[in-house]
Amino acid sequence: MKTSTSEGIHRIQWAARIHLDDTDFADELALLSHTRERMQMKISRVSAASASVGLNIHKGKRKILKCNMENTNPVTLWKSSEEG
Repeated sequence: MKTSTSEGIHRIQWAARIHLDDTDFADELALLSHTRERMQMKISRVSAASASVGLNIHKGKRKILKCNMENTNPVTLWKSSEEG
């Protein structure tokens, strides 16, 4: 999945000198973003990269944590909501 998240800078500033980046584990991803729009872009890229190698994102296992966000619209995958 590194190819789906490697274009550009995708880290977020956590503190003055500390940045957090998207994290890839063996069977899961942790995507970080300051905006809903950037998160939607990341989800779309990961979905496309997964589908290209025959992998699907399990609807029951995805989690989205929103903190201090003005835009409360859900992040979507396919035509369904990613809420939950």
